[in-house]
Amino acid sequence: MGRRNWLFCWTEVGARHAGIVQSLLATCRLHGIDATTYLIDVLQRVGQHPASRVAELTPRLWKQHFTDQPLRSDLHGIGV
Repeated sequence: MGRRNWLFCWTEVGARHAGIVQSLLATCRLHGIDATTYLIDVLQRVGQHPASRVAELTPRLWKQHFTDQPLRSDLHGIGV
């Protein structure tokens, strides 16, 4: 990932955040995790998950702890 991916980021901070998201998605792909399922689960779980165990929400540890029963969106299963 490099300059072409950050070409349309307006600021350096925006480019940094885009790089973080791209790295997160690439890590999900590396571990064989569906990125959409992972993001939906983590975004719903992050508010109630203890801060002392935040490392469990990284893709590698999330796969070990939560992949069997991920939290789903209210829209899951609705044909769009």
